[in-house]
Amino acid sequence: MRKIIASTYSTFDGFIDNPHLWSMQYTNEQSMAYALDLVLGSDALLLGRETYDGMAQAWPAMGGNPYADRVNSMAKYVVSSTLEKAEWNNSTIIHGDDLVADVTKLKEQPGENILIWGCGRLTDTLMEHGLLDEYRIWICPVIRGGGQRLFREGTEATLELLDATTFDSGVVVLTYRPASAAGNGDGGEDGDTAG
Repeated sequence: MRKIIASTYSTFDGFIDNPHLWSMQYTNEQSMAYALDLVLGSDALLLGRETYDGMAQAWPAMGGNPYADRVNSMAKYVVSSTLEKAEWNNSTIIHGDDLVADVTKLKEQPGENILIWGCGRLTDTLMEHGLLDEYRIWICPVIRGGGQRLFREGTEATLELLDATTFDSGVVVLTYRPASAAGNGDGGEDGDTAG
């Protein structure tokens, strides 16, 4: 069974919004290699509506490097109850009411990992239904003091630490598995608002 991995950048104090304003200065060869391995080990992106909208505007114009080329060629699934047409190539809309059933089918299909960028309603719902296999939380050495929290108020879970990867820049990627995912098999290896 394929794994669903939520990968997101977070400040040290647990905020995730506008990572382009505070995370880019910590990018180095180590983090770029790690990120490339993550996308090369995945063949699908599962995104909430807000993340999808932002990415669909920016990514089609990017290319010419292995990371962007892989992202643009991957199958993309956007979760939304209001979106009527998904413009980014290889995109499919999953209606919010069909999320659990459709993602269960996706996980059962042959293939590589399914990657989510971000955390929010999408990842919370998947975790609650035992469908989210891993969190990859990129902790940046930044304190912002406010913003969108990594986990929404009321979210509860027990997690198991699988790995910790430290880069020379000071970023640490913590890989956790929700306790509910521990029994979901060990198939192949970011989320936001589901819109």
